Amino acid sequence: MEKIVRLDDKTFKLYKSESEILSAIRQIAHHINDDYIGKRPLLVPVLNGAFMFAADLMKELKLDCELSFVKAAMYDGHQSTGELDTLIGLHENIEGRHVIIIEDIVESGLTLQKLLPSFSEKNPASLKITSLLFKPFALRADLNIDYTGIEIPNDFIVGYGLDYKGLGRNLRDIYQMIPDSES
Repeated sequence: MEKIVRLDDKTFKLYKSESEILSAIRQIAHHINDDYIGKRPLLVPVLNGAFMFAADLMKELKLDCELSFVKAAMYDGHQSTGELDTLIGLHENIEGRHVIIIEDIVESGLTLQKLLPSFSEKNPASLKITSLLFKPFALRADLNIDYTGIEIPNDFIVGYGLDYKGLGRNLRDIYQMIPDSES
């Protein structure tokens, strides 16, 4: 495992190892397995970042479940537009289904806040959220994250599905940006 990585014009230091990440995922899976005994939830990862978390979470689930992806964003470049832009939508009928939305990271929560009504209006039996990473001090939306892996400070991170300018998603570990004055 590399201790320092350089992506484009920024330098990042190791923050969470793959083993720490997988341990957090096993804990989330344990809770989901307990909560959904006898049910068949539909897991809905939010692309692009949640794909690695979703894959590893699915490997740990010991119950029948299905998977459908949705791609949602509120960004144009690096600025939030405040408007939800769903690029790939949910095509399954979720009425009466148990749905778990999978996020890689919840920061402000504004994307989820805009996305949840489109799920709720389809009358699922239940609607829950799991996020591998959660920045409680950055949260601006009124959300309940049902299954959280790791709470982190409001630092910029990459790896394990998270990117900087499209780079770093393939890193097995999570890295924290080193401020320019320190690198």
